[in-house]
Amino acid sequence: MISIIIPTYHEVENIPLIASEINKYLINEKYEILFMDDNSNDGSKLVCDTLSKNLPIKIIVRTKNRGLSYSVIDGIKLAKGEYIVVMDADLSHPASEILKMVAPLKAGKTDFVLGSRYIYGGSTDDKWTFIRYINSKLATLIALPLITVQDPMSGFFAFKKKDLPPSDKLSPIGYKIALEILVKGNFNSIIELPIFFKDRQFGRSKLSLKEQIKYLRHIRRLYIYKFPKKLEFIQFAIIATGMALFFYVLFIGFQY
Repeated sequence: MISIIIPTYHEVENIPLIASEINKYLINEKYEILFMDDNSNDGSKLVCDTLSKNLPIKIIVRTKNRGLSYSVIDGIKLAKGEYIVVMDADLSHPASEILKMVAPLKAGKTDFVLGSRYIYGGSTDDKWTFIRYINSKLATLIALPLITVQDPMSGFFAFKKKDLPPSDKLSPIGYKIALEILVKGNFNSIIELPIFFKDRQFGRSKLSLKEQIKYLRHIRRLYIYKFPKKLEFIQFAIIATGMALFFYVLFIGFQY
């Protein structure tokens, strides 16, 4: 069984669209969709309850410990499937790639599959501005010493539920839960598959300056976890340089 975890907050317009897309490509598969909603109060629960009459959908409304990363972690714990797929609700991640991501897990060829924008064959929407692209690249650059993948910022990924790191090891801040799981998990092999990252059609991005600052705090925690006793100076230099560049781009980006 495939469990698809989708964190939501004010995504009521996108929920029926992403549910329909997933069902289109997984109609012959045994699957479930768990919408982990951070108490949107926008009609999302009613929409999911209606959809659940015909589709394997459940919405869990969360009022405590809110935030994208913990929504995903809680969703994985509740999942009934052996295979976990995490994706966004805004249709930026292609449902057409879900089975391609799960296939190498089933075949035992890898432990973790990441949908990547930055490998050959991957791409981003033409609507992306230069500032947004540079912002993404800088955020990626800061994370590269932690894990050897090209798109550590991706929110579209798959792995076996049994491989989720223990709860006491997970302490994410912000929205980059894949990076947290990759750094703290025990994955012998990681495969990146190319995806086209589409811009959202409905709703607004939840990415804000506050979330970007959380990301930097998260990165700092991961560096301390990964390099607890060595490379302190290099660690500090990488983070300090990255922060300076990151905040510079953020400052420019939030002016437009």
